[in-house]
Order: sequence, then structure tokens, then C-alpha cells
Amino acid sequence: MGNTQKKGPGHGEGGGPHSQPGTPGHKRSHGNNTANSKEVQGKSPAVNGTLPAGKSQDEPQGSGTAGASCNLDAPCGALPPPLARLKNEGNLLFKNGQFGDALEKYTQAIDGCLEAGIDSPEDLCVLYSNRAACYLKDGNSTDCIQDCTRALELRPFSLKPLLRRAMAYETLERYRKAYVDYKTVLQIDVSVQAAHDSVHRITKMLIEQDGPDWREKLPEIPMVPLSAQQHRKDEPSAEVLEARAARAQQEKTRKAEARFTLLKQEGNDLVKSGQFQGAADKYSECLAIKPNECVIYTNRALCYLKLEGFAEAKQDCDSALQIEPNNKKAFYRRALAHKGLKDYLSASTDLQEVLQLDPNVQEAEQELETVTNLLRESLLANSQG
Repeated sequence: MGNTQKKGPGHGEGGGPHSQPGTPGHKRSHGNNTANSKEVQGKSPAVNGTLPAGKSQDEPQGSGTAGASCNLDAPCGALPPPLARLKNEGNLLFKNGQFGDALEKYTQAIDGCLEAGIDSPEDLCVLYSNRAACYLKDGNSTDCIQDCTRALELRPFSLKPLLRRAMAYETLERYRKAYVDYKTVLQIDVSVQAAHDSVHRITKMLIEQDGPDWREKLPEIPMVPLSAQQHRKDEPSAEVLEARAARAQQEKTRKAEARFTLLKQEGNDLVKSGQFQGAADKYSECLAIKPNECVIYTNRALCYLKLEGFAEAKQDCDSALQIEPNNKKAFYRRALAHKGLKDYLSASTDLQEVLQLDPNVQEAEQELETVTNLLRESLLANSQG
């Protein structure tokens, strides 16, 4: 199973009382408070999605816009000012990563509500849900589940408590309960990608654990009323739109890669059949898709050499050498282009580069001898003229 999760220092250990739901002042353990709790370190579910309206499932409810200045005296629903301040302080501490201190603030606010007899299920639901987020961050999945359950008793089908409880169940390897909560989340909001990913992951685990009849062993998945559903399928959230755009980009890249491979092969086949202009056109289409493919430049340079387009061949070899400075083919074919342009000195320099990179290239040796003779004849002719 793994190592029992332990809370690090500075997360509320040894601090003020954490009341049980509905029991003001009752002290609550911060660690594993049951003998059979199996919190597994490092098995936290990989939840990567975000909730609608751009909020993370980890962000405390009622925390305002991320990055905005925090008014600790801002009103919070039906909470009286002292309790509203405790909640705002908890939200700020949570945003700053001080989860143990935030937990203490939420606990004080919860205790204050219960002691004062404040009848505000919505506010209490948010406080329990926020404290559950602290427990989850702190590795205390057992207390996270208890707070989420209390929040859901106050406001059934609240999204964040359901998602946090599912994550806690998954951490404890209680996969059936986690599956049910994730599926309920998706009934409320089909756009929560984190829940889709988790259902996919847990399904595999349940098949391994329970075999082909795993569905029969699941607890009943509740039916979410329409009034609790947040997003219809025809109203995708920003997260869904972003995921669709990413998939579309991946498909576009895949198609471009397939097109590139096909054009390159067609160009190679045309070279083999001596159709150099057609091959050069195919390679030009390749470069429109992937402009930094060195081999396409050297291939097209070969076509230009065959077509006696020496300036174009030289230009393609220059481009290839910018991408791969030690490309032997680019040096060799540029030497041939220089030769065609009657720049025998530059041709000789490039051929020497080829032989320095690979002394066994016989074609380069032969061409160097030819170019050297042509250079000598050129110099002699110039001196005589």
C-alpha cells in the first residue's frame, strides 16, 4: 500500500481545536484518526483540470478573483463581520500556501457559526468545503472526507466538496466511492476535465481490482437534478474550449506530418525517375510545412544541380548548413554549385571541408582534383590575358 501519510510541521499541529461537524468545541485530530485509514503517500490523484469560471478545485470557495487585493473585512454571505473576517483570513492564508494556518481560521469560523446558531447552510457549506481543501493539501484525507460530507449534507450536489471528497477517496484507494463522486461531478458539470481523467484512471483500477463485474460492486450513483447542473453540453466552458483547441492543433500537426512524409517520398521517387523539376516542386511543398528540415534543402539542391540552377542550389546548401553546420552533402553539393558558377576557389574550399569531415569520400577527392585543375587553368588564363 505504501507509507502512511504524515503531516509536516507548521500545518496546524498542536494548534487550536478542530471541531467535529455539529459539535462545537470538540477537539479533532489532525492526523490519521482511525486505525483503518490507509492514506497512501504519493498516491494523490493527478487532477490537472480546472473548474468552470477559471477556478482551480484547490482554490477555497468565496475567495474572490485570484491576484486581486484581499479585503479582509469584505462581507461574506450571512456571516457576521468577525466570522466573515476569519473566513477571508483563511482564504488569504490558503492562497499563500499556509494550509495549516488557513485550517485554523476556517475552524474558528465554523465553531463561531455553530455556537451562535447561525442558520446559513450555504456559508457553512463553503467553510466546511474550504477546510476540507486544507485537509486535502495537508494529506489528511480522512478529515477531508468528513468535512466534504458535512458540506454536502448542507448543500447537496455542491461541486467542490464532491470533487475534493473524490480526490480524498482516491488517495485512500477507496476507488468505488471515488468513482461514484467523480461521476456525480460530471452530472453536475460535464466540462470538468479532471473528473473525466480520474474516471478513466479509476476504471482501469476497478477492472484490475474487481474483474469484469466491477460495475455491479459500485455504490449507487445518485441522479443529479437539473437545477443542480451547471453546464449544458451546448455551453462548453473555457476549459472544454481549450481542450478542443489543443486536440484540433494536435490533429493539424498530425495531418501536416503525414502530408510532409508523403510529399518527401513522392519527391524521392521523382528523383529516381529523373524528373528533377517535379521533385524540386515536391520538396518546395515539404519546406512550406517544415521549413527547418535540412535533408529537404540538400535534396532540392540536388535537383537544382541537375537542372543547372546553380545559384538556387548554392542557396539551398547555404540554408542546410545554417541548420546543420557539418552536413557533408550540403558542402559537397555547394561545391558542385560553385563549380557550375565557375567559382573554383570556393568549390575547392567546400570540397576540403567534406574531406576534413570524412576523408573517405572518393567523389570529393575526384572533384577536388578536377576543381584544382580548373582553378589552375583559370588563373593561367587570367594571367595571360
